[in-house]
Amino acid sequence: MSVKKEDVEKFLDGNPDFARSYFDKKLKPGAVASIMRIPESKVDMDSFKDICSVEEGAIFYDLITDMQENVNMEKVIFKILMRVSAMIHADRCSLFRYHFSSFVDELTEYTTRNMLATPIMNGKDVVAVIMAVNKTTGPHFTDEDEDVSLLLWSANKVFEELTDIERQFHKALYTVRAYLNCDRYSVGLLDMTKEKEFFDIWPVLMGEQPPYSGPVTPDGREVIFYKVIDYILHGKEDIKVIPSPPADHWALVSGLPTYVAESGFVSDSFLYFGNETEALDDSGWTIKNVLSLPIVNKKEEIVGVATFYNRKDGKPFDDHDEQLMEALTQFLGWSVLNTDTYDKMNKLENRKDIAQDMVLYHVKCRDDEIQNILKTREYFDREPRDCEEEELLEILKKELPGPKKFEIYAFHFSDFDCTELDLVTCGIQMYYEVGVVKKFQVPQEVLVRFMYSVSKGYRKITYHNWRHGFNVGQTMFTLLTTGKLKRYYTDLEVMAMITAGFLHDIDHRGTNNLYQVKSQNPLAKLHGSSILERHHLEFGKFLLADESLNIFQNLNRRQTEHVFHLIDIAIIATDLALYFKKRTMFQKIVDLSETYEEEKKWVDFMSLETTRKEIVMAMMMTACDLSAITKPWEVQSKVALSVAAEFWEQGDLERTVLEQQPIPMMDRNKAAELPKLQCGFIDFVCTFVYKEFSRFHPQIQPMYDGILNNRMHWKERQEEYEAKLKAMEEAAKARQEAAGKNGSGSKTCSIC
Repeated sequence: MSVKKEDVEKFLDGNPDFARSYFDKKLKPGAVASIMRIPESKVDMDSFKDICSVEEGAIFYDLITDMQENVNMEKVIFKILMRVSAMIHADRCSLFRYHFSSFVDELTEYTTRNMLATPIMNGKDVVAVIMAVNKTTGPHFTDEDEDVSLLLWSANKVFEELTDIERQFHKALYTVRAYLNCDRYSVGLLDMTKEKEFFDIWPVLMGEQPPYSGPVTPDGREVIFYKVIDYILHGKEDIKVIPSPPADHWALVSGLPTYVAESGFVSDSFLYFGNETEALDDSGWTIKNVLSLPIVNKKEEIVGVATFYNRKDGKPFDDHDEQLMEALTQFLGWSVLNTDTYDKMNKLENRKDIAQDMVLYHVKCRDDEIQNILKTREYFDREPRDCEEEELLEILKKELPGPKKFEIYAFHFSDFDCTELDLVTCGIQMYYEVGVVKKFQVPQEVLVRFMYSVSKGYRKITYHNWRHGFNVGQTMFTLLTTGKLKRYYTDLEVMAMITAGFLHDIDHRGTNNLYQVKSQNPLAKLHGSSILERHHLEFGKFLLADESLNIFQNLNRRQTEHVFHLIDIAIIATDLALYFKKRTMFQKIVDLSETYEEEKKWVDFMSLETTRKEIVMAMMMTACDLSAITKPWEVQSKVALSVAAEFWEQGDLERTVLEQQPIPMMDRNKAAELPKLQCGFIDFVCTFVYKEFSRFHPQIQPMYDGILNNRMHWKERQEEYEAKLKAMEEAAKARQEAAGKNGSGSKTCSIC
């Protein structure tokens, strides 16, 4: 019976294990030698199995003999590699040469007619080569094909620069500038923000600003060019980078880039420029033709717009120009993925550095430390975890100070007579006072550990230490209770607000946000705005993520999300840069409250107004953060010196480390101007918040009275200083006049 070829192939395809075994047995080295046209008698693979029994010198002698006998270089190389692989016990051995070799062509019966190659560089080193072989639509590769090679060259520049999208785009576009065949090109980078911050949403929700109605990208983002880079190639080459470009910038005023960003279409329409023939700058340059293309990333989001102006030969841009430039912008868009990945890696690295710093500096409340408050060993000879909640409550009733000892309900509260441990116990007491421990099933050991850990989380610095953190939490507690603001909030919200007060400056470094940027602190690289506030927030969440410190552990998911939403807003709101954004909105809420005659109706209304409640809470955080300015003079004057001392320490760092001259507020050489600076700070920052709160709730009047009293004292000292300064200036002037009169009669000078 005859077997057909197709049947054999079908059988082998269906039985791969059998086929593999069969060919392993049948395909001997001799078969390979016959393919290479090497006589079988000269290829004895068995002779290489026991290489240890043969002298290396004899092997090298055989290799030299083979090289003399064979003219075919490929065959010689094959035999050399065969012997080398046996000597070093390798399974296979290959050789790659950069000269063209017809060896593969002869084996595969392929003919190489032409090729185009481009290197892939890593700095100055060639790491790979891309090679295209045999042009299929012509006799050889053309200049257009080299343009594609140019794109690969540009791609190399993209991968060299992964730090950020601006540097990446610039390096690629600058590299290929000579090949783009135009006078100028401009790249506008779009803001990729999709979700606005709460302080930008509030004015719209409050009706102070109309909703955005301008152009949007296909994915719904507002068309905002946060940076424009102009490449001028005619005359003297120049590159101009314009952050936050104005609407009348020459590349944007026509509206063409905005149209491309909005539609996602490639446009060469000159209609956007009308009959514009006026020169755009001193060089007399005018726009003759234009080609604008979107830069789209892998997610099909428009990340920028590239616009090319005036083809050098005066002709309109053609299909070839469009294909080249579209390929370039498309590649740039796709390469954004690499930048995004690099940025995520950098953020992870920065988070790791910060986390290590936190772990080294801050430690959770230890078992021996908790015994300073929760004395279970003394009372029951047990650890807290082995005690019942009733037993822990019994201990805390004896160890906590109660509300009256340190006057925690008073606006004039002072921590001067308290130890840091006293402040921890006062903080714990506040949670019991507002009734949230039992209501939300807060484990009492967890509450004590949390407050103790928060106190340790504050660094031992001059002002922004645990005492300041506690004072802010205490003022929040007092505003809610004594100030009667609690009526608008649920117990859960009250708990979140007091917690935010205690956490708001945790792990403060004693320097402000601007210093973090100037000193290139990892925090500045991690957080784009409200740098320290976002760090305090993350550190607070870092503590609460630990089950042994999480006072919110028994809340359900919805409650937990709401708590952290409020803590987010509250802590970030302590950034004074945001304070001025919310002042008008808060003032309108106060004005609205005065239109209600019945208090109950106003409370019912406000209790359901989520946005207004958040605005009031944010302003409460500012009032708490600045509350030292409202304390009795004997307290406030000392605290002001602590604040000034910390500012002066930052000024010293700016002068020595950054080699910059600090502003007067942070210059210890201008310490005598402190009263003047305090008066300015009270007038332009502080007075508004306490005046409006006293109008909002008369119970808060003591804070407003306190700041007015302190301003009077600072003004007195300012006037005293200015009087002394004036007297010194007059005395110096009098001495100069006297010296002038005494010397007016002498026309000569003699030296004795």
